[in-house]
Order: sequence, then C-alpha cells, then structure tokens
Amino acid sequence: MAIDPDAEIDHGAPLTPYRQLAEILRARIRRGDWAPGRAIASETQLVQQYGLARSTVRRAIAVLVESGEVFTVPQRGTYVAEKPGSEAT
Repeated sequence: MAIDPDAEIDHGAPLTPYRQLAEILRARIRRGDWAPGRAIASETQLVQQYGLARSTVRRAIAVLVESGEVFTVPQRGTYVAEKPGSEAT
C-alpha cells in the first residue's frame, strides 16, 4: 500500500492511525527525508505534527523497527537503518 509521504492521518479510514503513520514514515524514508544512519523526527515532534497520542506514535515506530527499516537507541532517538547490501565490508 503506497501512501503519500505528505499525507495526513485520516481517523475515519479503515487503516488504523498507527499503521497510517508507519506507512507515512516509510514513504518519507524512501523519499529521502532521512538518510540511512540519521535520526527521524522525535516522538514529540511526530505527536505534534500528526496530532496523535504518544502510544500511537510508538506503535508506528515499532512496526518500522520490526521490519528492520529503523532502529532505536535508548536516550538518543530512532534512526534509519542502512539499506541491505549497502554496508561497507
């Protein structure tokens, strides 16, 4: 499912808000808003930007962590994972 990286959360849509946010963040990563190894927007920024609860933002980030697209560093933030095959050997 392709979602516009500039989309807003539609609370009346059949897709849950956390899934919508995960898809929006995925689209923004693919568009290049955040380079591999760089931090994405903070939870607080995402809460304010999309008008969602912190728990909803955390669930969306968890979806991306589970798929290996981002990783979290405690006390530092959430970072875009390196693309498979792009690691230096």
